[in-house]
Amino acid sequence: MQTERMTRAELRAGASLAGIFGLRMLGLFLILPVFALHAPQLAGGDDLALVGIALGAYGLSQALLQIPFGMASDRWGRKPLIVAGLLVFAAGSLLAAMAEDIWTTIAGRALQGAGAISSVVVALAADLTREGHRTKVMAAIGAMIGLAFALSLVAAPPLYRSVGMSGIFGLTAALALGAIVVVVALVPEAPRHVHAGDLSGGLRAGLQPELLRLNFGIFVLHLVQMAMFVVVPGTLVAAGLALADHWKFYLPVVLGSFLLMAPLVMVADRRSHARTILIGAIALLAAVQGLFHLAGLHLGALGVTALAFFTAFNVLEALLPSLVTRLAPAASRGAAIGVFNTTQTLGLFAGGLVGGWIAGRWGAGGVFVVCAALALAWLAVATRMRPLQPVRVNAGSGLAFGEHRNS
Repeated sequence: MQTERMTRAELRAGASLAGIFGLRMLGLFLILPVFALHAPQLAGGDDLALVGIALGAYGLSQALLQIPFGMASDRWGRKPLIVAGLLVFAAGSLLAAMAEDIWTTIAGRALQGAGAISSVVVALAADLTREGHRTKVMAAIGAMIGLAFALSLVAAPPLYRSVGMSGIFGLTAALALGAIVVVVALVPEAPRHVHAGDLSGGLRAGLQPELLRLNFGIFVLHLVQMAMFVVVPGTLVAAGLALADHWKFYLPVVLGSFLLMAPLVMVADRRSHARTILIGAIALLAAVQGLFHLAGLHLGALGVTALAFFTAFNVLEALLPSLVTRLAPAASRGAAIGVFNTTQTLGLFAGGLVGGWIAGRWGAGGVFVVCAALALAWLAVATRMRPLQPVRVNAGSGLAFGEHRNS
């Protein structure tokens, strides 16, 4: 049976929720390309371990609160929890904007992370779309995250030169408030799962073997991302590219990665090759770390390697949450996605911590070697994943058949 087109409501839901994710993630990502170079201006900011903690601190607070936010949204509704989380995020941004030492910056980043709405947004996207189209919506969210990442890499250096780090944090607060407007004005209402929110049921959903593979994967993916950006900005400067010119490096490789990502995600969705595409992207992620290590300070080699990294990252960012929503039971979807996003944000925190610690002792090469080893461990885990069957949408009910089902 041929899959129906997305309805207007599904398109609206996907676009608005992707926009919310993008606005929030742009605020988080804007500091990545510049903070490691700015930190020595802060009291205590010459310690790379503390710099790494500041980069990843929001991941720890998110990890603690993703499951409570997801469970609360199962019981009391998605949109109120999203608005509350964005307000907390804005408050953390303002605290970080006023920081004059590394510890206040860490506190502000932790408060940013306490607005742990990622699981709620993904659950709402799943509520508002049929399973046969869910990969498209998750791909749109993943693409928006990748676009926010790309925009932050291009925009952060000139923004830092114009308004400084406090101005960048102030902008992240404004973006969060803008996202609240999108929630209230554009996001459709979702059905309320008032029977849901059971902690044991949500944890059982998130701890199923197939979901555990995905949880481990998102942990590794974001650990690698955060650890890399403890050392990549300094590597580019050492290669002769001034901070103000970093956008010239990032812009072409990120745009190129979107061109390479799009057909891969479409194949994964339409032809049910998700497992094959997933394993290939993980293998590329592992190879990239070795290539970064070998590229040294040659800008051309670094550019090709960065193109491969962004392609793998964007594909995985789109596929992983889509697979989770297809495997998680609807009644506990918020809590199950909360488990997934908890491991994601733990990866962000661990990446900052581990990346800073390793860089302070063994330099950028040590960071890339550890990231390669972790990606290879994920590859070994992912190869044991069972294939998913093709998704077919039932025109009458809007349900899909042929996937792993959870009772």
